[in-house]
Amino acid sequence: MNKNIYRIIDANINRLNESLRVIEDIGRFVYNNKKIVKIAKEMRHYIKVIIKKEGLYKLLLNARDVKTDNSKYINLNEEFSRNSFDDILIANIKRIQESCRVLEEVSKLLNENISKSFKKVRFKAYLIEKKISKILKLENI
Repeated sequence: MNKNIYRIIDANINRLNESLRVIEDIGRFVYNNKKIVKIAKEMRHYIKVIIKKEGLYKLLLNARDVKTDNSKYINLNEEFSRNSFDDILIANIKRIQESCRVLEEVSKLLNENISKSFKKVRFKAYLIEKKISKILKLENI
């Protein structure tokens, strides 16, 4: 199988899990909100279940090639500008959704079950956005 498929999946799973961890920590330490923590934690664990169930861990790790990724340090100015914890949450919620869409599409090249699993994750991400916005009464999402 094409190593690039696994590289794309690996990068997006990492991006997804990192964003979930940001949301979890802000929910825990800034907003002291168990609901947000639980939502993010459950989703991170669901991702682990998919990886384990589909036997992806070794394949993803073996495909990872940070040294030759010539785009890893391309950043936009807005990536370094956040005015509040709400802004950080919003940015990470959007990052989760984008990663989920890439995972769903690219995993179609592997098998239908993996793609369907990531589709479920994507729709969970939409629910997370709605739940967090209600919990924190966010208006900027």
